[in-house]
Amino acid sequence: MKVTVVGAGAVGATCADNIARKQLCDELVILDIKEGVAEGKAMDLMQTAQIEGFDTKITGSTNDYSKTAGSSVAVITSGIPRKPGMTREELIGINAGIVKTVTENLLKHSPDVIIVVISNPMDTMTYLALKSSGLPKNRIIGMGGMLDSARFRYFLSQAMHCSPNDLQATVVGGHGDTTMIPLTRLATYCGTPVSNYLDAETLKKVAADTMVGGATLTGLLGTSAWYAPGAAGAAVVEAIVRDEKKMMACCVSLEGEYGMNDICLGVPVIVGKNGWEKIVDYKLNEEEMAAMNKSAEAVRNMNSVLSTLGL
Repeated sequence: MKVTVVGAGAVGATCADNIARKQLCDELVILDIKEGVAEGKAMDLMQTAQIEGFDTKITGSTNDYSKTAGSSVAVITSGIPRKPGMTREELIGINAGIVKTVTENLLKHSPDVIIVVISNPMDTMTYLALKSSGLPKNRIIGMGGMLDSARFRYFLSQAMHCSPNDLQATVVGGHGDTTMIPLTRLATYCGTPVSNYLDAETLKKVAADTMVGGATLTGLLGTSAWYAPGAAGAAVVEAIVRDEKKMMACCVSLEGEYGMNDICLGVPVIVGKNGWEKIVDYKLNEEEMAAMNKSAEAVRNMNSVLSTLGL
């Protein structure tokens, strides 16, 4: 089993670290366009093997995609990160060309690969990877909903003074500050609705905090977050390589589900060895579906930029 992480920045390196610690593959390849960075981070990670007790072989390479040959799963983190005040949407002009090139190069050496997209704006980059690759739709997965749902559980746990591990809470829709939809109605604490413990005003604030969770961190850090995005990407890889049949919110291609077509959007899916294997219908109410439609419209507007870029 070989897994590749493209992009050795903070998110890519954190994702690789999680993959290695969990021993999700025999061989892990880290690729980056900047000379020496992937090699250096691979060596640094390998020097933790004895300390952490893993046996995964980690190698790094500067833009040599032949090293990725035979990868079962590849995670794309390439592209510039957000800066304070920058939206995910503003990244599209820069990152679209990068993601398209990376996808094409991966497929030259690993035609059976399953691709996990982290690069922003993630919904549009997932759509681009799907369209430019020609792969079956189940083999292209955007990570965003997994991260947004983790942030949703964090803010709920802070409000409820409980462990996030006791919460079930999902974010659907686009992976953007104005397009994601925290499903407060369906969130539960040990099987009971969180609305039993939090009033409507508090739940509204939790949802609002979740939606700007990434921007909040960008403002604090001066760049995009990396621990949670990297861990979320690794969690998707784990569900694939261990065939967990795990339900998680991911950005996938919709063909009639939730009333959507020709779009990649965050919905609950079952993830296993074949990539995403089934879309789960949450039976959204009228208000939630209206939010989904509004989210889809915003994502379609971003996707339309791809044609102006010739992609």
